[in-house]
Amino acid sequence: MSGPLTDFAGRVAVVTGGASGIGRALGAEFARAGARVVLADVERDRLAGTVRELAPAGEVTGLFADVTAPASVGELAEEVYRRFGAVHVLVNNAGVGAPAAKVWETTPNDWRWVHSVNVLGVAHGVQAFVPRMLAGGEPGHVVVTSSHDGAVNPLASASVYAASKAAVSTLTECLAVQLRECGAPIGVSLFLPAGGLLDTGLWTAERNRPAELARERPRDTPAITVATLVEAAAAQGRELPVQPLDELAASVLEGIRAGAYCITADPAGAAEMLRRRADRLGRAEVPTLVEAHGILS
Repeated sequence: MSGPLTDFAGRVAVVTGGASGIGRALGAEFARAGARVVLADVERDRLAGTVRELAPAGEVTGLFADVTAPASVGELAEEVYRRFGAVHVLVNNAGVGAPAAKVWETTPNDWRWVHSVNVLGVAHGVQAFVPRMLAGGEPGHVVVTSSHDGAVNPLASASVYAASKAAVSTLTECLAVQLRECGAPIGVSLFLPAGGLLDTGLWTAERNRPAELARERPRDTPAITVATLVEAAAAQGRELPVQPLDELAASVLEGIRAGAYCITADPAGAAEMLRRRADRLGRAEVPTLVEAHGILS
């Protein structure tokens, strides 16, 4: 097995959920590093605008893809390989979140929609691209965007989202072990964005929710936004930091270069939180550290 992928110049990087938020920031960072970037997204108009905006940074292409549909992701892979002949970095980044609710007040479609994007979307990306990456024999890397909410300490009010991120974190760990065991020159990283509130399209993901997966009953709480959280904190005399997305994107490229499995702002802090959870589990207690979520809880 070769070492980490350290030079992105001329390499092909594919980012799902690339029209906005973290995906957009990753596309810009890869382009500045000299990569040939493919941004994939279900929002055609926003994707086209992002490609225009990022053009000064480098070579950026936008392609439609619905990560919930294996055929669509397969077509994406076919088109990328037709145009570029290889893929060196795959970032499975697309994600959505359902309204906060008690588990018994969620609806079947909340689970179907969120898991079809957050979990199956990653599986479809791996199935469509990794066999081709293996066949190419070149050094590569797969990054999966997960969350501390699920991978480290779940937020009870966001049960649907947290469950999806717990599932995708396990999927990513299995992928990393399997690629290592077969001696593939492909690294794997679990990306846990952190450092503050993330002002991304995840908060307004309902805009892309398919009509056939609409909630079976109207939500009974207003949508949470970064602005409402900042205001709520201010009312309590607190200031919530908002994490710059370009810094997160830069950390992903640094993590790939370093061959890091877990890419996050404070890995030691995450490990300590997991130890505290393990201690509670060892006492046969519910391990969730509710107090760690602060205003979000």
